[in-house]
Amino acid sequence: MTELFPAFLLPALLAGLALAAVAGPLGCFVVWRRMAYFGETLAHAALLGVALSLSFALAPLPAVLFVCLAVALILVVLQGRFLADDTLLGILAQGSLALGLVIIALAAPGSGDPTAWLFGEILAVTRVDLGGIAAVAALVLTALAALWRPLLAVTVHEELAAVEGRPVKALRLALVLMLALVIAVAMKVVGVLLITALLTIPAAVARRLSRTPKGMALAASAVGILAVAGGLAASLRLDSPSGPSIVVAALGLFLLSLLVPQRA
Repeated sequence: MTELFPAFLLPALLAGLALAAVAGPLGCFVVWRRMAYFGETLAHAALLGVALSLSFALAPLPAVLFVCLAVALILVVLQGRFLADDTLLGILAQGSLALGLVIIALAAPGSGDPTAWLFGEILAVTRVDLGGIAAVAALVLTALAALWRPLLAVTVHEELAAVEGRPVKALRLALVLMLALVIAVAMKVVGVLLITALLTIPAAVARRLSRTPKGMALAASAVGILAVAGGLAASLRLDSPSGPSIVVAALGLFLLSLLVPQRA
């Protein structure tokens, strides 16, 4: 391990592996429910949360969670009422991203280069950051394990799940909350603009290689872990940006998966 990854890179590697482990199964629900654009909207809203935390000297995680949940509630209230869903998602995604950048530039000019938030800064992960990412990953994985069957039932047939007495709205909220948590901690690793890729690409690869939902969730975690390790190794060797390198590694795995016949 020390030959491939020097000691200074270990916190970044462990943080990336923890994030990949939880992003895999959570990304399966994003793919199954066709929520990629929804996840991208939450990711862009996360930058607005960062901007507010910098402006008011707040901790980033609570501010990001607050903004992500607020945007999710706005979507729930406005979906299908005034605009088409994809139009509404586009407005909120790009609007919150632009507003966050403007607030950072005007209200928190000394906060540093915003590209670190946009594309990630995994090499700057500290032991404290690692502890937070590991805690969130453990919490979300535990919640996913507990809610796996009802979430799967709602994903397969929402109306039937409601008839069976499943708390559909509560399960939707739980999924959104888990997405918001993972997005909040993923900003440090791959950045706002690349978070959705880490959720969707490993799940897309796993979908081609798996026959069961559980198999797909496990395969998605494995693909994400390979992408993180491969991306970091390539970044170290080529001196390329770490966050984008991880996503490029995931993309490479997806292209390779196209050569494998899809499982029935």
